Amino acid sequence: MGCDHSPEMRYSDWSQRLHTQAGKCRIPIHGSVELTARCNLRCVHCFINQPVADRAVREHELSFAEWARLIDEIVAAGCLWLLITGGEPLVRPDFLDIYTYAKKRGLLITLFTNGTLITPEIADHLARWRPFSVEITLYGHTRETYEAVTGVPGSFERCRRGIQLLLERNLPLTLKTMLLTMNASELDSMRAWAQGLGVDFRHDPMVNARLDGSSQPCGYRLPPEQLVALDLADKKSSQHWRERFRDIQYKPVIRDLFRCGAGWTSFHIGPAGIMSLCITVRQPGVSLSRSSFKAGWEEVLLEARQQQWPEDNPCVTCAWLNICDQCPGWGMLEQGIPGGVVEYVCRTAHLRAAVFGAHHHPKEAEL
Repeated sequence: MGCDHSPEMRYSDWSQRLHTQAGKCRIPIHGSVELTARCNLRCVHCFINQPVADRAVREHELSFAEWARLIDEIVAAGCLWLLITGGEPLVRPDFLDIYTYAKKRGLLITLFTNGTLITPEIADHLARWRPFSVEITLYGHTRETYEAVTGVPGSFERCRRGIQLLLERNLPLTLKTMLLTMNASELDSMRAWAQGLGVDFRHDPMVNARLDGSSQPCGYRLPPEQLVALDLADKKSSQHWRERFRDIQYKPVIRDLFRCGAGWTSFHIGPAGIMSLCITVRQPGVSLSRSSFKAGWEEVLLEARQQQWPEDNPCVTCAWLNICDQCPGWGMLEQGIPGGVVEYVCRTAHLRAAVFGAHHHPKEAEL
C-alpha cells in the first residue's frame, strides 16, 4: 500500500519560509523577554545589569501571573521563537515557573544565562522541558580574567560547573564571549576550549553603552583595527565577512531607519512589562499593564517602525550600510537619537570594507 507523505525539510529552510511569510504579513514571530535587569555578576561592560539585591528594581518586575498573561497574548499573536534573558533570569525564584509556562504554550525558547546559577535541579528541569537553545557567555579562559570582568570571586568555577551540568544532560548549548580589552588575548583559548567540549562558539566585539546613558562600557572596546585583525585571523569570521561583502546588494539611498525585524516580525518586553521595538531601542514603549499586546503591536510599534533616516544623515548614501552594525539602537544608546551616527561603528565598517570588500567597491573602501 502506498504512503503519501510530505518531503522532509531542513530546519533552516523551514525557519526561513516561516520568517518570509511573517514578514509579508507583519506577524510577531520572534520576541525577547527580559525577566529582570538584576544580575548576580557585576560585569564591567554590561549595558543593563542592576544589583541582584536591589529591592526597588525587583518591585517593578512583573509577577508570574502577569508574565503568563503576556505569554498567552504573544502566542495568540503568532509568536513562535522566544528569547528569555536578563539581567540574569535565573535570579528570579519563579524562573522555572515562567519558563515552563512558555514551553507548555509551544514556544521555542532560547535562554541567555551566565550559567553560574545552574544547579542539578535546574538542569534536570531543562532536560525535561528542553529549550531550543541555551547560550552562556564566557568572560575569559582563566579564572583571573573571567573574574576581573565579572567582579565576583568564585563565579568562574560556578560558570564551568553550570556548563558541565548542561553537557551531562545533552542540552543544546552555545558558548560565546564579548571581546573586551581585558579578555581579547584569551579568545583563541576560549574557542579551543569550546571546541573541545563539542559546542558552537562565537565572539562579539561590539560593546554598547548602557541603557542609563553611561558610556563606561565603551572604555573596554577593542580598537577597530584590532577588531578587524581578529576577524581576518579567524577562519570562520573571515569567511563570514567575505560572504557578506560578496552577497551585498548596494542601495544608493535607504530611507528606512530600521533594516531588521524590529517592530515588524520581532519585539522586546522589559522587566516591568514595557514593550518596545528591540532590546536597545526602548522608546517608544508600551505598558502592557495598561494595553494589550495586540494594541501595542498594531499601533505604537507600527508607527515607530516607519521612521525614516534624516535626509542629511551620511549613512543614507553609504555603500556599506547593509553590512554596518549602525542601527537605531546604537544611535539611541550613544547619541540619544535613533538616527545618531556612532563613529566607532562607522570606522569598523569601513575598515572591514577595506579588508574584505575593497574589490567590490574600491572607492567606497578608502579610509
